[in-house]
Amino acid sequence: MAKKKVTPLMQQYNTIKTKYPDAMLLFRVGDFYETFGKDAIKCSKILGIVLTKRSNGSDSENELAGFPHHSLNTYLPKLVRAGLRVAICDQLEDPKATKGIVKRGVTELVTPGVTLNDQVLNSKSNNFLASIHFNKNQLGISFLDISTGEFLVAEGNEEYILKLINGFHPSEILYQKQHKSRYEQLVGDRFYSFGLDDWVFQEDYAEEKLTQHFNTNTLKGFGIQDLNLGIIAAGAVLTYLADTHHEKSQHVSNIARIEEDRFIWMDGFTIRNLELLYSSNDQAVTLLDVIDKTISPMGGRMLKRWIALPLKDLSTIQQRHNIVAQFLNNEEKSYEIVTLIEQIADLERLVSKVATGRITPREVLILKQSLDVVPKLKEVLGFIKDESVTVLLDQLLSLDSLRQKIQEIVHEEAPHNISKGKVIAEGYNEELDNLRALAFSSKDYLEQIKEREAERTGIPSLKIAFNNVFGYYIEVRNTHKDKVPEEWVRKQTLVSAERYITEELKEYEAKILGAEGRIFELETAIFNELLNGLIEFIKPIQLNASIISQIDCLMSFAIAARENNYVKPVVNEGFDLIIKDGRHPVIEKQLPIGEPYIANDLTLNKTEQQMIMITGPNMSGKSALLRQTALIVLMAQIGSYVPAKNAEIGLVDKIFTRVGASDNISLGESTFMVEMNETSSILNNLSDRSLILLDEIGRGTSTYDGISIAWAISEYIHEHSTKARTLFATHYHELNEMTQSFPRIQNYNVSVKEIDHDIIFLRKLVKGGSNHSFGIHVAKMAGMPRFVIKRSEEILNTLEEKPSKGTVKEKTQKITEDNLQLSFFQLDDPILENIREEILNTDIDTLTPVEALMKLNEIKKMLGK
Repeated sequence: MAKKKVTPLMQQYNTIKTKYPDAMLLFRVGDFYETFGKDAIKCSKILGIVLTKRSNGSDSENELAGFPHHSLNTYLPKLVRAGLRVAICDQLEDPKATKGIVKRGVTELVTPGVTLNDQVLNSKSNNFLASIHFNKNQLGISFLDISTGEFLVAEGNEEYILKLINGFHPSEILYQKQHKSRYEQLVGDRFYSFGLDDWVFQEDYAEEKLTQHFNTNTLKGFGIQDLNLGIIAAGAVLTYLADTHHEKSQHVSNIARIEEDRFIWMDGFTIRNLELLYSSNDQAVTLLDVIDKTISPMGGRMLKRWIALPLKDLSTIQQRHNIVAQFLNNEEKSYEIVTLIEQIADLERLVSKVATGRITPREVLILKQSLDVVPKLKEVLGFIKDESVTVLLDQLLSLDSLRQKIQEIVHEEAPHNISKGKVIAEGYNEELDNLRALAFSSKDYLEQIKEREAERTGIPSLKIAFNNVFGYYIEVRNTHKDKVPEEWVRKQTLVSAERYITEELKEYEAKILGAEGRIFELETAIFNELLNGLIEFIKPIQLNASIISQIDCLMSFAIAARENNYVKPVVNEGFDLIIKDGRHPVIEKQLPIGEPYIANDLTLNKTEQQMIMITGPNMSGKSALLRQTALIVLMAQIGSYVPAKNAEIGLVDKIFTRVGASDNISLGESTFMVEMNETSSILNNLSDRSLILLDEIGRGTSTYDGISIAWAISEYIHEHSTKARTLFATHYHELNEMTQSFPRIQNYNVSVKEIDHDIIFLRKLVKGGSNHSFGIHVAKMAGMPRFVIKRSEEILNTLEEKPSKGTVKEKTQKITEDNLQLSFFQLDDPILENIREEILNTDIDTLTPVEALMKLNEIKKMLGK
């Protein structure tokens, strides 16, 4: 069989594609980006563009799909959001100046975690690339947002690493190929991931990579020198940046450790369960949705980090509360601050574009305009008399020299595209000004030639114009062509006129065209020189961005407090947790208009009320009360005001929740096994400042097993030396008895009102235990078939009979016998149910034979016979 011919173009494509087998290759051909083969099929489906077949000069057909190169920013985001790695292959030389095949190469590999494209990025979310390094028991992790320059490292056990992943929600995670199964066991398939070769995860290599990047001898100055596993993960990130052609990264100018001791400990389950930032339900409202009133994208991103990492440092918490209080007390000044922050663009991402050389002339202007606001913001914030704010304001830099430089160099109407011209300000470069005068004063000069030649030749109606075929020309109507001088050269004959060129016009044309080319060269050179100068201001601009973000977050807390009637909490080093009229910040925002939220009081301490047993039916609000308590504590410790009338919060260092089922059946774990694993983790990590929230522990097994386990867990927490503050919601009313033996356990119930066998949820927490679950009432509200409800009531009545009526075994036997007798009527059929009622209500002892026959006839008619 003859070998199929392949054109030079396709040979070049195949060679480049071989280097990037797992990426979609966008191959620049002329004014289009083309895809071929399987890439083309996939591309056409994702982008909804036409799939064609061409021979491409070879003997075989090949699928092809493409789009204009200027549409890259439209189509690239769709490909990346579809979870694809996209290799952008550009022409590396001018096709006009090249004989034969144009040199091409991949200039950028865009992945979900490595992109600078504004259409791919979410302005209020970081786009973190994470890297995990697995060791025996400990793991290292790093997070880098190439779009902002933030670079963080940490290390710890699997639980801690998973908590960080859930909090930072990276767009892409790198891992060592040999640990793929361990990675999947830890993280699953919730995040886009990519495996790297094992050699990338070497300590010496990683440290060398980091010191080279930061141009230092050691990593001691960053305070991460002892995080060996984290350093290895960070080195893998930098290697990946090089592999994806993102070597220009001067804006990644710092690397910091995530200090575990500074922040409240929350496991991954707690973060997901409380729905702080994200929810598995797309329609759900999160805490972030309620309290995010930030104005700038930078502030929005910082707020997410604050929520994911609540503080344990009391002085910082109190400083934040004090600043929020001053914003609330000075509404007029607050409005001025909001107005000023609205004028500030995303400094972090603009700086990243400076470092990577991707910033446009218009964006440089925007950068300057944003920096112009800083002195004004600093002046307005002067009203806050707080030492911590003074320290912040002292760090805010006006950067006068930079702003002056941009103003001198960049034209006030500069475009995004440098090729459009008018990039450099008038008066900055004399040669540029002269060239512009030549290029843009052509109208006046041509008018002078026209008037002079008309007078010289006596042709009053001659015109001077331009076309792409032969440039500038003079057009003379046929009535005057006998007056045309000999030195004019005829170039075109029309029906009623003729067109001529002259030596003077050709010389002027050459000057103008040369001027336009030289203008572009000069403007490009001057602009690139400016960008090189901007690089030295990256760190100061990043510092300004950080401070403005903090101000934005604190202003957000003030706005949320004003809108939602939040109060300033008292956070102290005590151990009391006292909440007066507490509310769930998310649920109260979702209530129908006019329906008030039922607020509740709550007190936990180490002396009298360490643990509260909360009983009450499903749907009564037990779980909401548990979550509400956790959210109020978290809001207080990120510096926010809280939804309550009053709140005193003894500093919390760990929050544990076991609320609702989180089965890992796909990993072979039952609900009960997951429940026990999570509860075991809680009991093994208690501290004296822990807050524990347990909901229905033990329900995944038999009743007596469940009660026994729940009792033992409660007893362990009560007797443990830490005396951890605990809320325990349960269906097991037997646990109410614990208050008799354990002095710091108190019974409460979420009250309901029963009217004519119906219940009304009052959602009020009251002292005392509840002895009724109301489960059947809830089933009725859920629309359970009437027969099931009625049968449930009969079984419940049998089971609740006094012991003298029989043993549990005898009661269950009676239920079984009743079930067999009534099996005919267990179909969910209203006709059969009516017949059953008719028979049960008939007194057969008083029926005459004729009446019995008539009754049978009625039943027969009910059956439609």
